[in-house]
Amino acid sequence: MTGTNTPAPRLRAENLTLSYDQRTVATGLGVDIPDHSFTVIIGPNACGKSTLLKALARMLKPKAGEVYLDGAAIASYRTREVARRLGLLPQSSTAPGGITVGDLVARGRYPHQRLLKQWSADDEAAVTAAMRQTGVLELADRPVDDLSGGQRQRVWLAMVLAQQTPILLLDEPTTFLDIAHQVEVLDLCAALHARKGHTVVAVLHDLNQACRYATHLIVMRPGGEVAAEGDPASVMTAELIEDVFGLPCRIIDDPETGTPLMVPAAPKRPAPDDSSATVMADLSQGHR
Repeated sequence: MTGTNTPAPRLRAENLTLSYDQRTVATGLGVDIPDHSFTVIIGPNACGKSTLLKALARMLKPKAGEVYLDGAAIASYRTREVARRLGLLPQSSTAPGGITVGDLVARGRYPHQRLLKQWSADDEAAVTAAMRQTGVLELADRPVDDLSGGQRQRVWLAMVLAQQTPILLLDEPTTFLDIAHQVEVLDLCAALHARKGHTVVAVLHDLNQACRYATHLIVMRPGGEVAAEGDPASVMTAELIEDVFGLPCRIIDDPETGTPLMVPAAPKRPAPDDSSATVMADLSQGHR
């Protein structure tokens, strides 16, 4: 947590108790999201990663504890004010029937609208830039219902980018995407972090992608406990992966980036006994 001489980060959580579907997934959970970081949250299924992200976005009310945004309890802000400070890409979203790509992305500008300040040139520029960044500009007039899962995911990301918030929360942003588009989306998020100073928080399942893109890694174990956090190079160890995921592995340097690369241990295959060898020989004879 934050030291006495260190300014508190813009987004943090203290002593959270989180429940989902009547099940408590975390107790006493606290995290600091470093400002201007690309923070990635990893952990086994059902450990509370997405639940934590929802609490940070004020989409889920903690049973106990508090989330703080810019020094104040996030619950004290009006919804529109929260939406001007942070944007959330949820794990799954449903678009209104018949809405076009351009109209859906434009909804990202609603937090910036006022009764006396309607659609502006700045809004139009933000929407166009967001669609161009995510590669969906040519789809602007297409109904969202007609798109593939990967295209829809990029449209939702464009809507979040159009909000132009300094903090982006992304819950499994590579869902439905093939590997090439996964890399494109994560490269885009990394560029937003590196070039524009955004604080990006993402839940990812792929440990090697997490290590490649994260500047700050949060590793959760079942029960909502933070097992480790920090720079991936210091956090990601074979011992940690086996402890948290139950997976024996080796950690080597990624040949492209030098970041930690997790290689699962090869399964131990028993040598065939004499009876197995005889069966294989008989099968071989039968194919001749």
